[in-house]
Amino acid sequence: MSRPIAVLGGTGPEGFGLALRWATAGETVIIGSRDLKRAQEAASKIQSKVGGNAQVSARENVEACAEADLLVLTIPFEAHATLLKQLKPAIRPGSIMIDATVPLAASLGGRPTRTLGVWQGSAAQETAELVPKGVSVVAAFQNLSATLLNNDGQLDCDVIVCSDDANAIQTVRSLAAKIPGVRAIDGGKLENARILEHITALLVGLNIRHKGDSGIRITGLPPKAYQM
Repeated sequence: MSRPIAVLGGTGPEGFGLALRWATAGETVIIGSRDLKRAQEAASKIQSKVGGNAQVSARENVEACAEADLLVLTIPFEAHATLLKQLKPAIRPGSIMIDATVPLAASLGGRPTRTLGVWQGSAAQETAELVPKGVSVVAAFQNLSATLLNNDGQLDCDVIVCSDDANAIQTVRSLAAKIPGVRAIDGGKLENARILEHITALLVGLNIRHKGDSGIRITGLPPKAYQM
């Protein structure tokens, strides 16, 4: 059995899309939600899409967190701090917390093309303050289109992975590379997460203006930057 991936907030479009892609790639996935019934429905839907060999299960968020040490946070920003405080006692020592949260103003009734100010600098840096010591926080997946993740076919997008833990960066790059069409690039320290979050707001604006599902590609780097 592969190392389980707990997707917290896995019933939303982004979380579900990531869970679907990883289950398709043969990974063991736990769908987490504050509503167990919704998590079960999402897991069942993935099972039907992927087939009988899919390793996918459903738990409430806290239980999902307790059953894996590879955690992916895909929740609206307004629930961010509250959920992390609830999860903290259940997070295993040495876990990797991957934060895909973007503090878009739309979550509080504002414009979806603007980000909210976060005192720590970014949602991922807020996560780093709220998780137990020894947990590695990684910012990644903010710029992947949920629409494309939920469709068939390859994506045409790079995933920038930022963390203060070099080993965690490599783990998450490997996870990102399991999604067809995705290249995963080491984006440096966790403080760079604020840039990724602002890029998401830009992409949302482009998608609204041009009616698309845009992503980003980084060009001009040597081949080894894209290799695992």
